Formats: sequence, C-alpha cells, structure tokens
Amino acid sequence: MAACNQSDTKASVNSDSLSNNAGASDSASLTSVQWIDSTFQNIGKVAEGQVVEVTYRFKNVGEKPLIVSNVRAGCGCTVAEKPEEPIAPGEESRITAKFNSKGQSVGEHQKDVYMTANTKPTPSQTLTFKVEVIK
Repeated sequence: MAACNQSDTKASVNSDSLSNNAGASDSASLTSVQWIDSTFQNIGKVAEGQVVEVTYRFKNVGEKPLIVSNVRAGCGCTVAEKPEEPIAPGEESRITAKFNSKGQSVGEHQKDVYMTANTKPTPSQTLTFKVEVIK
C-alpha cells in the first residue's frame, strides 16, 4: 500500500467478475458482473485541495443476487462506498470513490479501490483511477 502522497504501484486487474470470500466456496450462490464503465478511469487534472468523485457502474448479469461484501481504498486520501443492498439479476449499481487532493504532492497519482463480492471467477476486483494534482 502506498502513502497518499505517492502513486499506488499495483497494476489494475481487468476482470469482468468479483467474488465474495465467504461465498467463494459455495458456487451455488455465485453470480457474474459486467462493468458498464471501465475498471480504469483517468480523472485528469485536479486543483490541489479539490475533492473529486469517480464512479464505476456495473450490472449483475448472473442468475443470483449480487452482494458486494467489501470495498476499501488503497490509501487514506480516498474513501470508497459500496451498495448496501443486494443487486438483483439484471439490475445495475455502482461503486463510488472520493479522492481528496488536499495534502497531495503535485503530479500524477494512481489510486486503487479493492472490492469483493459473490461473483465468479475471481474473489476480488481492483478498480483504478489516475489523477494529476496541479497548483
């Protein structure tokens, strides 16, 4: 995990699925997700001190309710929010992250948001955004 004034160095995982650690062993409860937005987003330039929001939209394309069990940011300068209710098959939802550029060094930053849900084939998903902090 990188400090907030440095770029995160982990590469983005581009997968079309999430998985819940608890549900991973119970394949009967697994479902599939389709990303409407890319799992990598370039926010562009942000003035130092500005808070920006990035949204990752997705759709449950499986046959079981999609339950996002955990969403966490890779550093303290980013706060991530997950849907609290299960997402029914065919329904859409989103993961939202807010990046606070206050105290960040001027330059490019790459930040990650990690999430898990009851989807196949992988147990986790990394959502990434890039932002350039300017004076």
